[in-house]
Amino acid sequence: MSSPDRQDPRPQAADLANPLYYLENMETVVTWVHQHHGDLLTPEENRRLAGFGHLSVSARALLTRMVMRTGDLFRSDKLNYPELPEPECEALAELVASDWVDAAEHLRVDDLFRLFTLAELRPAFAGVLAELGHPRALPKARMKAVLSEYLGDTVPLVDWLPGHRDTVMHLAHMPLFDRIRLMFFGNLRQSWPDFVLVELGYQQYEQVTFTPESRAFQHRDEVDCYLIMHQCREQLDEGISAADVWSQVPEPVGNAWLASRRDRLLLELGRQAERQGERELALKALAESTHRESRLKQLRLLERMKRFDEAWAIARDWHTTELSDAEAQGLGRILRRVARKVGEPVPELPAEPATDDFLLTLPRTGLPVEMGVQQHLWQDHQPVFYVENTLINALFGLLCWNAIFAPVPGAFFHPFHVGPADLTREDFVPRRRELLEQCFARLDDGDYGDIIRATYRRKQGLANPFVNWLVITDELLELALACIPPEHLEVMFRRLLHNLKEHRSGFPDLIRFLPEEPDLARRYEMIEVKGPGDRLQDHQRRWLAFFHRQGIAARVCYVRWQDDGP
Repeated sequence: MSSPDRQDPRPQAADLANPLYYLENMETVVTWVHQHHGDLLTPEENRRLAGFGHLSVSARALLTRMVMRTGDLFRSDKLNYPELPEPECEALAELVASDWVDAAEHLRVDDLFRLFTLAELRPAFAGVLAELGHPRALPKARMKAVLSEYLGDTVPLVDWLPGHRDTVMHLAHMPLFDRIRLMFFGNLRQSWPDFVLVELGYQQYEQVTFTPESRAFQHRDEVDCYLIMHQCREQLDEGISAADVWSQVPEPVGNAWLASRRDRLLLELGRQAERQGERELALKALAESTHRESRLKQLRLLERMKRFDEAWAIARDWHTTELSDAEAQGLGRILRRVARKVGEPVPELPAEPATDDFLLTLPRTGLPVEMGVQQHLWQDHQPVFYVENTLINALFGLLCWNAIFAPVPGAFFHPFHVGPADLTREDFVPRRRELLEQCFARLDDGDYGDIIRATYRRKQGLANPFVNWLVITDELLELALACIPPEHLEVMFRRLLHNLKEHRSGFPDLIRFLPEEPDLARRYEMIEVKGPGDRLQDHQRRWLAFFHRQGIAARVCYVRWQDDGP
């Protein structure tokens, strides 16, 4: 490992042909955290990371393998990594001597039964089982249940398996590696194997500028806060009482990135509290969360609790704010129900326009129904492309590339991001509003086509959450720029940004270009294809309604097969 003090401009992914590529990737992670987040680590933690680089290659590789395992206990006699330059026993001895690993003297019963086979456990506990009146040939699960009651929480290994006294080893600094993983990934969902074994060399990434100001974590207590919230989420996943978890939730924080995580935690806590019958706690958690989904859940819970006046007051005020289509749809349904309960007039809500439909009768070809319709409709002077959610997203991603990859705090944690970590958060747009408006200004002054073309050439193949390079060809791009008016692009882009998580999908399957049409607004149409028995989904209906309001040509093509009869 190179010294953590070396300031590499851009870390590189390991060559997968190298049998120790996983070690190279781990070294990249450790070096990056040491360089960019060293001030958030204690002196002992920094010393530990520096010491990692002084271990032998075999010891570093073995330690990496152990970190990637589930849990922090392992059997030394089961280690088998033939790619190590030296024997595993020598590498393990070095790790013990340098205090990375120590012998486990006590084991929880769960760990005992996970690490040892039934053939090893039966002789050791045969006497106990006989004393308790059980046959020694109990199945493993039953034997574990019996011994858990008899042995208590932990088992002294030397008393029961003396031949394995120095076999079970404990990774002594796993919390440090968890902290490193958090500061590198920006989350604890991604595991070491997912990243160290695969992800670094998977594709090419945009080079984002990293500065101390762009970090999500500015202080060590912010890292601690995230770890506490992660522990709360794990407890909820394990089914622990929401009331017990509630007392552990950190107070509101000033860090916007952490605040968003806290809102998500409160949303999940509210859901679990309701499932567990703690309705008042659920209401309290949902009211405190500003997550996009929390308001509707709060209203629905108040409605189920027959607290209609409270629900009406919240829904009535919320109705006047800007909402996504899904929020407006859900809120409208609640308003109609609750208004009758409180004796208030039902607010007028916009009616969903009828869809423009047509029917095609096609022979079965074995192709997906969308491809069958595309081939049927294609004409040389009116080409049809299967684009679904790719084209409009890609045009947005190419025009707004610099805004998407702006190094705002908490957006990027390492050089291998497909896109910003805050992409689907509510504050994604507010934190980039000025940059996004600059991009949209290009739609007004006519420069957008040249900008999109230049970005398409310059960034070809780089990961972008909006751009599918396999679909966006030169021909498709040029037709789109020639046939889709900039005014239409802007309204679609703005709807995308209103709720990126919801609005990036639901676009029609096909787009037909009519480049010879003199009226620019009529040079294309979008076509949603529905095969026999298929029907429109809510998010597709919402896009079609939006197109209708904006005067964008969009139709639904229903398909039936010729051999199905009339």
